Amino acid sequence: MDASDRELQQYLFDLQGYLAIQNVLKPAEVAELNRLIDAQQLPSPRESIRFGSAAGKHGPDHGFLNWGEPFCRLLDHEAIMPILRLRLGDCFRLDRLYGIRMHKGQTMGSMHADYGASALNSFARPGERFHFAPSGIYEGFVVAAWSLADAGPAHGGFWCIPGSHKSNFKLPRQIHEAPEKASCVVIPEIPAGSVVLFTEAVMHGTAPWGADHERRTLLYKYCVSHMAWSQARVLAPPDVPLTPRQHALLTEPADPHTFVPSLFSDGPGVKRA
Repeated sequence: MDASDRELQQYLFDLQGYLAIQNVLKPAEVAELNRLIDAQQLPSPRESIRFGSAAGKHGPDHGFLNWGEPFCRLLDHEAIMPILRLRLGDCFRLDRLYGIRMHKGQTMGSMHADYGASALNSFARPGERFHFAPSGIYEGFVVAAWSLADAGPAHGGFWCIPGSHKSNFKLPRQIHEAPEKASCVVIPEIPAGSVVLFTEAVMHGTAPWGADHERRTLLYKYCVSHMAWSQARVLAPPDVPLTPRQHALLTEPADPHTFVPSLFSDGPGVKRA
């Protein structure tokens, strides 16, 4: 991908709050990841939608990273690292991860944002302007959601309100209660093997799953190196070897460059392989 394409990706991510990159993984790679998931003999999504969780509310664990090298390969995949660098800088870390499986007719949670006017901790009132603090960090978390099955308007899955990460007003009740009726809500086309990157500050959620096939999505959640969402950490998998850069993504929160070196070979400070 040349510089002009990267410039376009940066612009679209900043404008929309999300970026869908289609067909990143080859069919054989998708099949291998699905085979490894099948080997876990997980309970039905009717019993548990999430699987392979680590950190966040799930406590310290290695999650699905220990199910095989293909899951670890996605940690620093060449398709996502330049975009993460644009949003998070040279020094960032994997904060938490989990997978999602859904069967036809299932729903999952409500549309939400973890930062900005609609965040639960903003205490913004409906209709009143929310003022972003000039020194505050509202987009310090970016999610890479890898789709292992076709998703999109005809199926369901990820949906969001593009540009809402810059909104100065709380999400109106009408949209929160019935996002499927709101014209501002979009469900991007996400073929199997594609990845969606989105900031946790954009209004997002999961549209009801309407496809006959099972939804399968792997979510890797990254943040700037000196931040963490919870006290729990993603642990290195005991049975799968990691590269130095993959190990660096699992470090404890710390000041960038002072205690955390650049993840990129052309970055300042100590170089990573």
